Amino acid sequence: MRKTVLLSLILCLLFSLKGCTQSLDSDKLDSLLDLLETNNKAMVSVAISKNGNVLYSKATGYASISSKEKIPATVHTLYRIGSITKMFTATMIFQLVEEKKLKLDATLETYFPTIPNSGQITIENLLNHRSGIHNFTDEAGFEDYMTQAKTQQEMVAIIAAGKSDFSPGQKASYSNSNYVLLGYIIEKITGKSYAENLKSRILDKIQLKETYYGGKINPAKHESYSYTFNGKWTQMPESDMSIPAGAGALVSTPTELNKFITALFSGKLISEASLNQMKTITDGYGMGLFQVPFEYRKGYGHNGKIDEFASSLYYFPDDSLAVAICSNGLSYAMNDILIAMLGTYYKRPFSLPEFKTISLKPEALNPYLGTYSCPQLPFMITVAKEGNILTAKATGQPLLKLDAVKPDVFRFDKAGIEMEFFTAKSEFVLKQAGGTYVFKREY
Repeated sequence: MRKTVLLSLILCLLFSLKGCTQSLDSDKLDSLLDLLETNNKAMVSVAISKNGNVLYSKATGYASISSKEKIPATVHTLYRIGSITKMFTATMIFQLVEEKKLKLDATLETYFPTIPNSGQITIENLLNHRSGIHNFTDEAGFEDYMTQAKTQQEMVAIIAAGKSDFSPGQKASYSNSNYVLLGYIIEKITGKSYAENLKSRILDKIQLKETYYGGKINPAKHESYSYTFNGKWTQMPESDMSIPAGAGALVSTPTELNKFITALFSGKLISEASLNQMKTITDGYGMGLFQVPFEYRKGYGHNGKIDEFASSLYYFPDDSLAVAICSNGLSYAMNDILIAMLGTYYKRPFSLPEFKTISLKPEALNPYLGTYSCPQLPFMITVAKEGNILTAKATGQPLLKLDAVKPDVFRFDKAGIEMEFFTAKSEFVLKQAGGTYVFKREY
């Protein structure tokens, strides 16, 4: 649910159950997922579907890890999907528009007049992140209350206190606050809870049995906990789902996510005209959707992040292809897994990663230290060390601990980052998501 950036450069998209409609040469994809599991880089569940038929699905890792037992993940394990929830919320908003119960140019003051600029903020502004409403999950105090239940009144007060970052319509900036409010608007218009609307408007219509508004995680219901890896998988705190609400409170599986997005693009949930409005991209944002490329193809979908759960869901209309991934523990770039999934379907080559590292003495890291800049990017990166570990910190971003993979080459697998140093030139080359950037040392 949170918009988390480790060394954010570009959003770019340049497990085995086979269906009868098309076969996949999935051996290499199997090898990748097994390799990630063996090296504690990922616990994931993935699915590839075409025309609603599952071509491939696979789950790795564990749904739950404790001192008493480990529960292996299966393709029916349930994951929190974070901001993919926004696609469901936007779909229901457009259903209300089609029912003439709501207009895209209606202003927020009708529903929540305490929100700053509510008289100028439209439903459309909320949908495409042009409201200017501050993103409450960016506040330092968010982590102090994220595990505590909040009422609608309390959440509206929190959002209102964040005030505005810019005038409505002036520009676009991602804010979970927008979709929390949209979820509440659905409830106000219908007189029913978000969960009730979800069930009647989407789940029952397309027979989704493993998707719902989440609550306290219960492994007995095949729900997974989320984990981070620091020598071992460590369970992380879980957000109370009253907080993300319409911005990130849903639970699902990759197969069901593919079923949802296929139904959305097949006209089973909203009209073609409404879908076209969702797909319209302005300053990088659609209405509940992002656009992503794979070679010359265009896909639409969304990513999700809540606690240590991560997810992605994309649909390529020209091929009626849906790909989804859900993770409850990830130390590898999800983008690279998605590229491998798409590469498998489109018969494009992809490389299997190597996870061999080398050990360097602390003094061997000294030639790399310093603060570097790149003319193409609006931030600097400070390279330092903690003992014999090289670290990198971009302006305003968390500290990254890098793995040494060979002399002068370091990686941060969770974000798919590689940094190769050329000390004679006082520079390093950073590679991520298909981009290459040269950083020169400033001091």
